[in-house]
Amino acid sequence: MDVPTIETDRVRLRPLADADVEELLPAVYAPGIAEWWGDTSDPDHQREGFRNDGAAFAIDTADGDLAGWLCFHEETEPDYLEVSFDILVLPAFQGRGLGPAALRAAIRWFADHRGHHRFSIDPSATNARAIRAYSSVGFKPVGTLRRAERAPSGHWRDSLLMDLLIEELA
Repeated sequence: MDVPTIETDRVRLRPLADADVEELLPAVYAPGIAEWWGDTSDPDHQREGFRNDGAAFAIDTADGDLAGWLCFHEETEPDYLEVSFDILVLPAFQGRGLGPAALRAAIRWFADHRGHHRFSIDPSATNARAIRAYSSVGFKPVGTLRRAERAPSGHWRDSLLMDLLIEELA
């Protein structure tokens, strides 16, 4: 699938470029992000993660500033349609509602253009800020994924599986 450009009054989602990856990379070491990101010891691994095999958006503000990254995994099997997301908002742009705005724009596009009705995201179970942001979009907790992600310290921690049906989009 070619990654589209999606514009709203708050954000513009566009295909991620290599220059965006280089601008995003330092954020994985920043306070407020590093503790949720996982192993950051290999920058090339981080670059590939951002690229996500091409299934990734750059999140721009309405003014054109790079504010973050949104990747997706699209299940296209007709009996199991779903899109899952991961997102990073750069520290300078956090707290402005840009992450929820980007998620809403992507969800609406996948529903309208690709026929999806179900969406998921799985933040760390203790990342209260992310859980609040995703809840504001309409995501609801489904359950705990036990020891689902490795923390930067190397220990395994739980994730919270959250999902949203298109009619729940806030």
